[in-house]
Amino acid sequence: MRRRDFIKAIGGSAAAWPLAARGQQPGMPGIGFMNGGTPEAEARPLAAFRQGLRETGYIEDHNVKIEYRWAESRYDRLPGMAADLVRRQVTVIAATSTPAAVAAKAATAVIPIVFETAGDPIRLGLVASLNRPEGNVTGVTQLSSELVSKRLGLLHDLIPTATIVGLLVNPTDPRAETQTTDMQEAAHALGLQIHVLNASTEGQINTAFANLAQLRAGALFVGTSELFRRRPEQFAALAARQGMPAIYQYREFVAAGGLISYGASLTDAYRLAGNYTGRILKGEKPADLPVLQPTKFELVINLKTAKALGLEVPAGVSAMADEVIE
Repeated sequence: MRRRDFIKAIGGSAAAWPLAARGQQPGMPGIGFMNGGTPEAEARPLAAFRQGLRETGYIEDHNVKIEYRWAESRYDRLPGMAADLVRRQVTVIAATSTPAAVAAKAATAVIPIVFETAGDPIRLGLVASLNRPEGNVTGVTQLSSELVSKRLGLLHDLIPTATIVGLLVNPTDPRAETQTTDMQEAAHALGLQIHVLNASTEGQINTAFANLAQLRAGALFVGTSELFRRRPEQFAALAARQGMPAIYQYREFVAAGGLISYGASLTDAYRLAGNYTGRILKGEKPADLPVLQPTKFELVINLKTAKALGLEVPAGVSAMADEVIE
């Protein structure tokens, strides 16, 4: 299937709809679904979001309409997308991905918003507290900031000789500064030196990997960004070419040939966001729904990649793994 047809099939093409059909249908609630990535990269999480909706009795195009907005890692598009959904008076905005959540929050203080973020909702200014969100915003957080030290510790256990670690972040992502601060604190506790590398385009990712050797980095910590998550094959290939052990947040990177990943289940987070969206459609208020935190975490290791890198995975780390790819 051609990419254009795929996008139409999974997300709908607003440009192709008749004007009368673009807004909320009479008698049928409308969800504005915003995401900083692409429908291709979000296919599995989006299916989980729809599952969460079904758990509350809502089925797309049966008793709820969904209008999709995909920024394709062009985060500057998101404020305009959020404003458009507000003009269309959707019933609720599902802002999946941190950049989308920040844009939605800035666009309206009236329409309910359900976010899904890998960042800290309080530090991002999305909610006043996790237990009492207040206002019109609530959602799900993957607690990636809190997991930075755990992820770096796992990388250190795998490559104890690596005293210099590269940190790759996307400077256009709202989480970049927080990720850098959290990483520096975690590295200090382990006696490691961190070098921050920035990449906001596909070409800059290639450049960042090329610079790792000059920095004498012994390992790489890949930060959270939709730009990165769309390219697991690129990351796996670059890491293999450079002989660079790297740790990621999501299992897709390890399935593509990356070394190790650790983080909350992305599909579970989207399912919970879909569930909250459905509950709000039924009349519950965001202020009454505490921000949900993950209960399911995944540690995935690729033993074939470890062998290619000449690494021996410690028995303790292997025993903790939820999935081992051989």
